[in-house]
Amino acid sequence: MASDRIEGAWYPPGASQRNAAHLRAGPGGELVVETGGAEVARAANADIELSDRIAAAPRRLSFPDGSLFETADNDGVDLLTGAQASASGFIARLEQFRPRLFVFAAIAIALSYAVYRFAVPVLVEVAVAVTPPAVPGVIGRSALASLDQAVLAPSELPAAKQAAIRSQFEALAAYSQLGAQAYSLNFRKGGSIGPNAFALPDGSLVLTDELVQLAADDEAVLGVLGHEIAHVEGKHTLRQIYRAAGVAGLIMLIGGDIGAAGEDVLVQGSALAAMSYSRKQETASDRRSVELMLAAGQDPLAIVGFFEKLNERYGDMGLPSMLSTHPETLRRIDDVRAYAAELKAKAGQAAPN
Repeated sequence: MASDRIEGAWYPPGASQRNAAHLRAGPGGELVVETGGAEVARAANADIELSDRIAAAPRRLSFPDGSLFETADNDGVDLLTGAQASASGFIARLEQFRPRLFVFAAIAIALSYAVYRFAVPVLVEVAVAVTPPAVPGVIGRSALASLDQAVLAPSELPAAKQAAIRSQFEALAAYSQLGAQAYSLNFRKGGSIGPNAFALPDGSLVLTDELVQLAADDEAVLGVLGHEIAHVEGKHTLRQIYRAAGVAGLIMLIGGDIGAAGEDVLVQGSALAAMSYSRKQETASDRRSVELMLAAGQDPLAIVGFFEKLNERYGDMGLPSMLSTHPETLRRIDDVRAYAAELKAKAGQAAPN
């Protein structure tokens, strides 16, 4: 309670001994500390160092002789010393008037959204542009090793079947922007991820036995692999990794350390397997598959056969983990058909009479 006499504790110079004391104003305007009926410290107000007021934290008055008076009576100190509101006083008032905290919380949320919506995409593009060539290789090898240990198993496809698909894949990849030498095809038994194919940033493609068995024929498998080639060409996987890392960094900035998030995002196969491409990236990769298949003299609608098998077995719900994030299967089929027809029409118009 504010008064002309403030109760507190006094600490002698250079000592930690606590002594019950009070602070009062002297006749000359000085501040006087008394303990046990005896004066122990006196100084002009201007010569006393006063700690900032922060909510209910105790205030400290440091006297020129090195002694210290401490009290929880913040209002009394302000009244006795004539202290004016400072930056810390502003903070204290904010803490006391709690509804204003909602305003600051709303501002923090808005800023976080702005960073997520606008800053992260820009930073992702910058990171992709400056990524050294060796980095995708490190990520790809680490991720594949992690997947082999946790999810995947050695392929059980006959060697002749693998060789046939690999030969056709290399012929298809030769028409890609990076050339066949930029890719490696890895056969695996999918286990929990089922019929699937996915690309790693270094150009490693993983094709599961279950997908080969589900596909209508090898040409349908090639259509899917063309789609994955497109993800590598567009650096979609690398972009998703950096985006996930950026979001993890934003979460850590807001909520503190969340453990080994960075390592999980960059090198753990389970983290990569959980990522999903955007609808725009998926559509672009579907269309690029059509282009590659046409260039290689293959059926540009081969991937449609796979989509139809996929839809027949799973529908748009309950798809295997990585495929479940793709755009609706029926919509993709319609888009591929339309794009293939558009390319064929253009090719017909360009053909000499």
